[in-house]
Amino acid sequence: MKIGINASFLRKQNTGIGQVTINFIKKLMEFSISNNQFSSKENQFILYLEEDVEMELPGNFRKEIFLPKRYRRDDLIRKIWWETFLLPRKVRKDGCDVFISLYQCPTFFCKKSVKKHLMVVHDIIPKIMPEYLDNWRKKVYWKMTERAMKKAGKIIAVSKKTEKDLIHHLVIDAKKITVAYIDVDEIYKKEVSDNENRTVLEKYGLEKGYVYCGGGLEIRKNVEGAIRAYKILQDQSKDRFAKLADVPPLVISGKLMPELAPLVIDAEAVVKSMGLEKEVRLLGFVPQEDLLALYANAAVFVYPSFYEGFGLPVLEAMSQGTPVLTSKKSSLPEVGGDAVLYCEPSDVEEIARVLRKILLDENLRRTLAERGKKRSGNFSWDKFVEKMMNIVSDTKLV
Repeated sequence: MKIGINASFLRKQNTGIGQVTINFIKKLMEFSISNNQFSSKENQFILYLEEDVEMELPGNFRKEIFLPKRYRRDDLIRKIWWETFLLPRKVRKDGCDVFISLYQCPTFFCKKSVKKHLMVVHDIIPKIMPEYLDNWRKKVYWKMTERAMKKAGKIIAVSKKTEKDLIHHLVIDAKKITVAYIDVDEIYKKEVSDNENRTVLEKYGLEKGYVYCGGGLEIRKNVEGAIRAYKILQDQSKDRFAKLADVPPLVISGKLMPELAPLVIDAEAVVKSMGLEKEVRLLGFVPQEDLLALYANAAVFVYPSFYEGFGLPVLEAMSQGTPVLTSKKSSLPEVGGDAVLYCEPSDVEEIARVLRKILLDENLRRTLAERGKKRSGNFSWDKFVEKMMNIVSDTKLV
């Protein structure tokens, strides 16, 4: 059997899909060695890439790297060209029996060329939030992606919420969808050493015990709601009868990319408009290796997102034993379970109340930390890969 995999996002490992791609392939390599059915040299795995990536592969894995000869810019036009035309043509030429798309994309195959096509779907944000389709290229790309999702032999939804969205908004047959939860990058499973904690805190000029809000500056992630809730706490702290006299600093990470406006928030402008320049720290882009200590040293992680297909930042924080306040909307309750506290993301008063509750109660923070750490163990790349390969092995799938 020849199994092809769209591994394009190996070149963008700082993204959510990039993390899914690298961790899936790492675990797949381990799985192929330990599993008798896939350890044979007769089973080949082909990783299709737009750019080469340094990676040591077993004997039955190989890379295929190719780009549009006349179009080298890394933009949506190239993406459409590669995923819709070049990739399917190359897969057919290589004679793949099975193809795995690790994210929702316009790639599709006729039944004569590939026997099985599995597509992992993380979310359908453009369908639910059409403001994301703010130019003709994005509209064309999404229309083609919808068609490909409907034509795929099997869809792997990363949450039950995404499964429901696919059924409700795209009218995809529920029998065609399997839910398989993803996990965080293995780096988040590590304990942060005292030296690493000290280094990161010094690097960003922080002290342990701040309120942390991370995961990006997209409007849907509701960083503005977190800032406005924080402003409420600051105003309350000025009341001499307030129990919460000293509100810890609010720390926000995420790079502002003006070219993505109006889909991103200018956090700096919001902070200035509220007069919070002294209380709020804007860190900009934070590399993954620093995020562990950033989570671990926070008193609470605040993530009041309006919509998520899964919600990796919440699971990252839980893995580091950080108390979490997140939204009760979309897939986030599936991730947090009873290990986090929830809020209505559109109600900044409620966000402030729950945040205040966490900051005032040390025992609650300790309980949330313990529950979060324990619950994070329910998510596993091994389980995800095993479920995927069981579907690959299903001879009934077409």
